[in-house]
Parts: sequence; C-alpha cells; structure tokens
Amino acid sequence: MKIHFIAIGGSAMHNLALALEHKGYKITGSDDVIFEPSKSRLKAKGLLPQEFGWFPEKIHKDLDAVILGMHAKPNNPELLKAQEIGLKIYSYPEFLYEQSKDKTRVVIGGSHGKTTITSMILHVLNYHDIPVDYMVGAQLEGFDRMVHLTEENDFIVLEGDEYLSSPIDRRPKFHLYQPNIALLSGIAWDHINVFPTFQNYVEQFQIFVDGIVRGGSITYNEEDLEVKKVVESSENAIRKFPYATPAYRVVDGVTLLDTPEGEMPIEIFGKHNLNNLAGAKWICQNMGVDEDDFYEAIASFKGASKRLEKIAEGDNKIAFKDFAHSPSKVKATTKAVKEQYPNRKLLACLELHTYSSLNAEFLKEYDGALDAADEAVVFYSPDAVKIKQLDEVTEKQIAEALKRADVKIFTDSKAFQEYLFAQNFDNSTLLLMSSGNYGGLDFDKVNQLFH
Repeated sequence: MKIHFIAIGGSAMHNLALALEHKGYKITGSDDVIFEPSKSRLKAKGLLPQEFGWFPEKIHKDLDAVILGMHAKPNNPELLKAQEIGLKIYSYPEFLYEQSKDKTRVVIGGSHGKTTITSMILHVLNYHDIPVDYMVGAQLEGFDRMVHLTEENDFIVLEGDEYLSSPIDRRPKFHLYQPNIALLSGIAWDHINVFPTFQNYVEQFQIFVDGIVRGGSITYNEEDLEVKKVVESSENAIRKFPYATPAYRVVDGVTLLDTPEGEMPIEIFGKHNLNNLAGAKWICQNMGVDEDDFYEAIASFKGASKRLEKIAEGDNKIAFKDFAHSPSKVKATTKAVKEQYPNRKLLACLELHTYSSLNAEFLKEYDGALDAADEAVVFYSPDAVKIKQLDEVTEKQIAEALKRADVKIFTDSKAFQEYLFAQNFDNSTLLLMSSGNYGGLDFDKVNQLFH
C-alpha cells in the first residue's frame, strides 16, 4: 500500500509512519516543521521529507490513502488536493481501527493514567513474550516504536485519547476504536478549548463506554466517583469489573505491594500508580495472563518515559521529572513523592504550559494541587499566553488559585533557572512537573546538582 502522511512529524504520526514502513508499506509525508526525536527517527528510515512545507504535487491518484494529522489545518493545500481527487482520507485513530478491525481491541481511556496503564500492560506482555499490536503515548524501554502493527497478532492494545481525531473530524479519538476490552481510569476536566463545560467533557466518556462492543467488558476505577457514575449508569450490554488501589506500604523509600504471596518490592510508587497497577492487572488477566505471572513481570516495571521519571540521585537527594499538568495529576504526583520521601524537603515546580492551565477561569481547578510540597514554584511564559490568545494571567491569580501565599512565581526562564541552580538539595527531593521544558531548562545541569 502507498500511504501519504500530512503532518508526518507529530509524536503519534511519525510512530505510525515507522510502524507502517516496518510492515512493508510505501510511505511518503510532509510537514512544515519537524522536531527531534521525530526528525532523526524518520531520517534513519528514509522517511524524512526532503524539504519542509506542503506540496500538493505529492498527492496523486496512485496513493491508496492519506493520513491526516492534527497539526494540519483544514485548508492545508495537500488536504484540499486529496479531497479534490477523491482519495481516501483517514484520521490517525480511524486508520488504527482499520488496521485492527479483525483483532481483539483493548482500549485504555481516562483523563490521566492511560499512558502508564498501557505501558504496564505492554511491559507484562513483553516480559512473557506474548506478541501484541499496540499504540502507546510514550517511548518504552525494550520497544523500538510507540506503534506496532502486524497481520498476525490477535490483540491490539490502544491508548485511548479523548482529544480530537483530525482537523476535519472533531470526534474524540477513543470514540473510533470500538473496544472489545476497555478500561477507564479517571475523569478530570481537561482540554477546555474543545470541551467548554465539565458536563460536555464527561459526555465523551459516556459515549466511549456505550461504544464498547456488545458482550465486551469495561474495567473501571471505582475510587473515581465520576467514572463509577458513568460506567454504572451505562445500559450497554457489557461486563463491568471495578478495581481499587491495592494495599501497600512505604519502607525506607521502597514501596512494598501486598500480593497473595506476601509483600513485594516494586520500582514505581505513589497511590495513583498503585491504582493504575490494579487496572493493568485486570486487563492482563482478561488477556490470559494469570495473577502470579503479572506480579512477577510488574516488579521490574520502572515507569513510562516522563511519568515520574527519576532523572538524578545522590546520597540523600533525588530528582524526578513528570508530565503532570492537569490539576488532579499534579496533586496526586506531589502527594506521591512526599509520601515516598516523607523526611526530605520537597521542592515542587510546576510549569503552566497548556491551553487549559493558562486559562484564568480554569486556574481555580488547581486549588490545593501543591499542598503536599514544602516549597512550591510555578513557572509560566507570558508569551505562551499571548500565542494561545488568552487573557493575561496574573501572579496574584495563580497564588490565589493554589491557595498558597508562599508560592514562588517566575515568568522569566532565566530567573527560574538561577533560582533552581542556587538551591541546596541536601536531604531534599526535586519534582519538575510540566508538558513543556521551562523555557529551555538544561536537564544535564540539573543532574549535576545531585552528584
């Protein structure tokens, strides 16, 4: 098959391009800008466009299909040409469904935790040499790509994102997968530029649960009241399996998980991660992995990239980087790190980087999010606020939203870095939470602070 990618450089898009090239498809693509690591990875397989920009001449009748990425605009010249000559145009999730319609589709949904749960499932299956197709939102240890597609595998494990499918398909991605086995980890309002009210956001999860194949199953986090309500009120003819956080305790910075065979030390920590683990266990059991085999494999799971990732450690100090940016995730992550190292000072830094987090009205959702930290720091770029065409957020609004008078707020990346590198981290924990990079923070330099 000959397939052309419009906006091939995106994290998900370039991984799908690599997966299809690996499967033997003939792949071409375009984009107006491509960053690392996408650039090097595409180049290594000969898929990097020769020049950046949009070229309608790349679109022709010999193509079997076009895959359209979110980064493209509805008036993209290549898209217009594809529509004009009547080519089949897929969104990313539509194409994944097309590739997996004859497989058992396992879809992991939720506002938070879905990447970690999907990663845990894949780690366990990989540990036991059980081959599956997959799509996950982070780079995993032991896996070449974030997407893998074959003709022969029976199962496909998909991370089910609630964001939009493409510039011309406004449906949330996870509405297109039609799962046989599904999981719902949590519902916490996000993407307010697309879902302006909480109710509107919750409706997307109701549609997801109602879209599970008849006779399929939903594994759900019963500790999340919104999830419980959505799942238990669904009249879809499916089996419903609730899960909850298992018993555990922390001893000298090590988390011990309660299992039928006794306590077992694990690499990950935090109540939210243990909750994710319980969900992953149910799904693995639904896929034929027994409980003992699950525990044996999960003991060596170190976490998904950028999810509570340890970036530096010294004798009595440690630093973590986390993708957390939504209020519930920031709160859970901060609390988890403090619980793991209760006798160390916790300096928690949060970058407000997304459309939602920089919205003055939505900021109120961050109430108490950094309470567990001994010292709290917030960084945001006023330029990012302007680029997103939002009303200016003030330092006063941020402090009031967090309900912390002592929060230190930086709007200049240089000043933030000077503050950070001037700290003494003896007997301390540093937690850096962001989906950005604090205006260009040098993580190698952070590493040096801890040696």
